[in-house]
Amino acid sequence: EYPFHRCVSGFTSSLRTSSAEAFIPTSVDLANGLQRPPQKPAILRKISAAQQLSASEVVTHLGQTVVLASGTLSVLLHCEAVGNPKPTISWAKNGEEVKYNDRLLLQPDDSLQILAPVEADVGFYACNASNALGSDSVSIAVTLAGKPLIKASRATVINTESPAVTVDIGSMVKTIQKANVTINCQVAGVPEAKVTWFKNKVKLSSTHHLHDGLLFIGNVSLSDQGLYSCKAANLHGEVTESSQLLVLEPPRPLPYLEELTAVLTTAGPSTHSVLTSPSGTKLTVSPGSSALIGCAVDGHPTPNITWLYSGEPLSLQHQLLAAGRILQILNVSDFTDGEFSCLAQNEAGSLTQIMSLAIQEYRWSVDKLTACSASCGHRGVQLPLLRCLLDGAEVNTSYCRETPKPSLQPIACNRRDCPSRWMVTSWSPCTQSCGGGLQTRRVTCQRLTATGSSVPMSNEACAQVSKRPVDTQNCNRQPCVEWVASSWGQCNGPCIGPRLAVQHRQIFCQTKDGTSVSSDQCSSLPRPLSTQNCWTDICGVHWRVSLWTVCTATCGNYGFQSRRVDCVHIRTNKPVMEHHCSWRPRPANWQRCNITPCENGTLPRGGEAERCRSRKEGRVVSQKRSTGPC
Repeated sequence: EYPFHRCVSGFTSSLRTSSAEAFIPTSVDLANGLQRPPQKPAILRKISAAQQLSASEVVTHLGQTVVLASGTLSVLLHCEAVGNPKPTISWAKNGEEVKYNDRLLLQPDDSLQILAPVEADVGFYACNASNALGSDSVSIAVTLAGKPLIKASRATVINTESPAVTVDIGSMVKTIQKANVTINCQVAGVPEAKVTWFKNKVKLSSTHHLHDGLLFIGNVSLSDQGLYSCKAANLHGEVTESSQLLVLEPPRPLPYLEELTAVLTTAGPSTHSVLTSPSGTKLTVSPGSSALIGCAVDGHPTPNITWLYSGEPLSLQHQLLAAGRILQILNVSDFTDGEFSCLAQNEAGSLTQIMSLAIQEYRWSVDKLTACSASCGHRGVQLPLLRCLLDGAEVNTSYCRETPKPSLQPIACNRRDCPSRWMVTSWSPCTQSCGGGLQTRRVTCQRLTATGSSVPMSNEACAQVSKRPVDTQNCNRQPCVEWVASSWGQCNGPCIGPRLAVQHRQIFCQTKDGTSVSSDQCSSLPRPLSTQNCWTDICGVHWRVSLWTVCTATCGNYGFQSRRVDCVHIRTNKPVMEHHCSWRPRPANWQRCNITPCENGTLPRGGEAERCRSRKEGRVVSQKRSTGPC
C-alpha cells in the first residue's frame, strides 16, 4: 500500500525514491587537489534507503521521516556538510540544543546516535552547519509508530518595522498593522499527515493556505487578531499546535481626553488644564495656581505612560489621575518654568508629547508718573508710580513684596518761566490781642524764571492776570475776657491731715466791663485754682484706744479680747464724729487670744465655754461686744 516505505527490523524510513543512494546536486566543487575558494556551509541532502547494520541498528540521512517501532535499539542520524573553512556541526531538537549523555551520542563523523530510543526522543532533529561565512540547517523528523508530528516553537516574535514576518507554529506573534504574516506548520508522519488550519477554533478556507503547510495572512489588521491552530492528522492519530497573533498599534495622539473634562468640572476655579502634543503646547499660569496636564494617546495594547519634567522623572509633589493619563500639579509654584512630557510606550513603539509651563511672575512697573508738582519755574518734578503687575494687570503690592524694588529717581518737568503773578509775604502779628487789631503784608508783582530767580514786574503786568491781593486785614476781633475768682470759703472741709482741711472758691469768665460769658471764651487763659488746703482746729483729732479686756478663754480655739476705740479732739480730749479721724486707719477693737491646745480634761474658762454650751443647747447668750466664733 505504501511502495515508498520499507520495513527494516523494527525501523521504517520514509523515502521519496527507491534507489539505493542518490545525491542532490550541489554547487560545491569536490575535485581532488584543487584550491577551493571560501564558501558558506552547505549540508548534503542525501536521500537513501535505511541501511541495516544489525537486526536492531538502523542508519538514516537528513531530509527523511523516521518512525520508531518496538525493538529499535539504535538510530544513527548522518549529517554531511561542505564549506570553506570547514563547517562546525551542532545538533538541536525542537529548536533547543541537544544535551549529549550516555544515550544521545555525538559520533566522530558528527552523526547523532540515539541509543534505546523512547517516546521522549520523538521530535524534529536539526543539523546546523556554520562557519565564518554563514550557516545551513536541515532537519529530520523522528516519530513514534508513524503518528503525526508538528515542528513547534515557543518563541515570542515582536515585529515593529518589517513589512513581512515568518514564524513557526507555536510562536507568539506580535506585529504592526499592514504587515504580511506567514505561519509555518512543518509536519511529519507515516503516512504523510494532512494539515488543516483554524482561527479561534473555526476552520479556515483554502484561500488562506499556501503550499507545504504555510498559512499566509496578508496586510494584517486588528480584525486578524486571534488564535491560529494547525492540525496534522493521519490514520495513526492527530496533533494540534497554535500561535497567538496580536496586532500592534504604536501610540498615536488623540485630539481630546474625556477624562480631563470630567476632572476639570470638579476642580477649583484656579485650576488650569492643557493637553500635551507631539509638537508641544504651552500653558501660562499665575503663581500658586494648580494645573491639570492631559496625555491624550491611543494604541494597542494600551500604552504605559511615564511623566517627565525637564527630561527627568517627577520628584516634586504631584498626583496621577485617570490611570496616569492626567498629571495634577497642586501648586505650580513648586516648579519653575520648564517642560513636562508624557512618554507613551507599548510593544509597537513609543510617543513623546510635550507641554511647556510658564509661570507668570509678579513684577514692579514704573510705567506711570505722578502729576508734575509745579506748572512752571525750576522746582517741577514727577515721581515714578510703583505698581505691582501680573501679566500686565495691576494687583495688590503685597504680591511683589519678595521682589526687589527698582530705584526711583524724580524727573524734572514744566521747567519754564512762569507768568507774572502777585507775590505776598506772611501777615504781620496782630496789633491787638483782643478787641480788634490790624495785620499787614507786602504785595509785589514778580515773575519766577526757569532758573529759579524772581524778577520784579510792574503792578500792571499782574493786574492783567488777577486782582491785586489786599495788604491789610482786621484781626483778634473777639472781646477781651479774664478769669475772676470769689473770696475763699471757710476752712471746714473734710480733714485730710492733722489740723489740715480744704477750702473752696468760685471761678468764672467775664469781659473787661464785668459781663459774664461762657468759660470757653477764657479757655486760652490760665485758670486760677478753685480749691486749696487750709489750717483748722477742727481737724486736731486722733484715735484713742483703751486697754484690752481679759481673754475669754485660757486655751483652745475660741478665746478673744476687745477694747474701746474713739475719735477724740487733741486739745479737749472729747469724742467727736469718727469721720474727722478717717484720714488715718482705724485701730482694731477685738482680737483672738490664748490660741493654744488645752490639756486633757481641761475646759475653756469663763463665759466662752458657757456661750459655746448655750449654742449647742439652742440657748442665746447676749454679748455686749463682738466676739469670735465658738
